[in-house]
Amino acid sequence: MKIAISSKEKDLNGEVDSVFGRCPYFLIVEIKDKKIQGFKAVENISAEQVGGAGISAAQTVAEKNVDAVISGNIGPRALDVLRQFNIKIYNGNGPIDEVLQKFIDGKLETI
Repeated sequence: MKIAISSKEKDLNGEVDSVFGRCPYFLIVEIKDKKIQGFKAVENISAEQVGGAGISAAQTVAEKNVDAVISGNIGPRALDVLRQFNIKIYNGNGPIDEVLQKFIDGKLETI
């Protein structure tokens, strides 16, 4: 399973960013057998756009073939795009490693 996390940093030691469309990075995390297999940091080139950042960010994430997104907050237009690609959306805040563990344990709420 592939998950995209809105992140303030390029690694798993950072915090989940509270905004989806304008976060600096997306961490694309691969999970298999309830264990993190690896991750890749992807710069969110949509973050500096004047308008439509959420839609562009959602398209960027969808192109990475993720199954789920974790973020503090996602705007309605980005939600629509993610739902069109059947990507599950979860609310997560705090340290990324803790949020990932909650996801693996099935303790994150869907948006």
